[in-house]
Amino acid sequence: MPAVIFIAPFHLPVTMRFVYAVAALPNVRLGLISQEPIEKLAPDLRRRLAAYERVADALDVGHLEAGVKAVAKRLGGVDRLIGTLEQLQVQLGQLRDRLGIEGMGEEASRNFRDKARMKDVLQRAGVPCARHRRITSAGEGWTFALDVGYPLILKPPDAAAAKGTFRVTDAETLHQALAALRPSPERPAVAEEFVTGRERSFETVTIQGKPVWFSSTLYDPPPLHVLENPWIQWTVLMPREEETEDTQLARPHALAALQALGMGTGLSHMEWFRRDRPGGPPVAISEVGARPPGAQIVSLNSYAHGVDFYERWARLIVFDQWDAPPRKYAAGVAFFRGQGKSRPGARVVALHGVAEAQRELGELVVDVKLPQIGQPRAESYEGEGYAILRHPDTDVVARALRRMISTVRVELG
Repeated sequence: MPAVIFIAPFHLPVTMRFVYAVAALPNVRLGLISQEPIEKLAPDLRRRLAAYERVADALDVGHLEAGVKAVAKRLGGVDRLIGTLEQLQVQLGQLRDRLGIEGMGEEASRNFRDKARMKDVLQRAGVPCARHRRITSAGEGWTFALDVGYPLILKPPDAAAAKGTFRVTDAETLHQALAALRPSPERPAVAEEFVTGRERSFETVTIQGKPVWFSSTLYDPPPLHVLENPWIQWTVLMPREEETEDTQLARPHALAALQALGMGTGLSHMEWFRRDRPGGPPVAISEVGARPPGAQIVSLNSYAHGVDFYERWARLIVFDQWDAPPRKYAAGVAFFRGQGKSRPGARVVALHGVAEAQRELGELVVDVKLPQIGQPRAESYEGEGYAILRHPDTDVVARALRRMISTVRVELG
């Protein structure tokens, strides 16, 4: 009976879906570590836990080491140490190394977490990606701009989901980005060539480094554009076709990237561009995460394949087992994002177009979280709500997603 410790710093809804999936596995002793009180857990989940440990800071490796040792003592050991939060991956690697727990160690974890280091590894492996440079001063940022030209991207080396990322189009915006990031030897930044094209994701399941399954989605518009324009509603589409021109282009580069970075067992998430520059390489890898994707992509797989992909992930990460039936449907998610005043404390004051969307598209909707009047403006790029649609025909879902985000409008005030 394997002993598993799951680190969930915060009881976020998406994190808890993965926790529930592990807790539901038969013959598994599960311990949970968090910085939130156990009283915040649902009673049914609390009953399934063999141990719970609250720590003061669940992103601090010292606090976590003490917590893991305490839980492991209660479980009689630990076979797997897991967590899905991007900001936790290096700490997980450090703890596995220190405590002799099977799984990805610190060096490989840093390959995925540090974006400048990642690009260095990918370039040495011949994987196509944007030109980049780690910068430790404003002067190095200006030099990179002179070498590469505008537009370009500046971001922290440990950025996640495009947070803290700046699009730089001229000297003025470069000055603003450098002033915000203040790169130094202690806190470097990453400067990158700005890649244009259609942005995609590519998910891969690997077992002890061997790829056994893949999937791909299409972003519309790209996530950086979404972050720069908080009012834009956006979509993610998973085609019914598992083998497409996109997957044929991306797969060899994705597999080469995972091998070079040191992926072991897990579900990884790669973001890449299908470039539109004539004469250049058709693919550019943006970044790779050694953890499950966000943006409801795991749920899209569940609806597209007709099985619970959270449960499939849990079996993968605990037992090194994977199986998934052929895809039956195309699936997509439309994210509803507030429009109006962006002042601090803004809240949802009205929701428009829901009845019309229900009449036109209701038969396609398989999951929905509608924004609620009075709820605060969301900090996440996923917005205040979403709707997931499904149909056997990819074009039907693509058209319905566009119609959904043009019909439903969230008003802030």
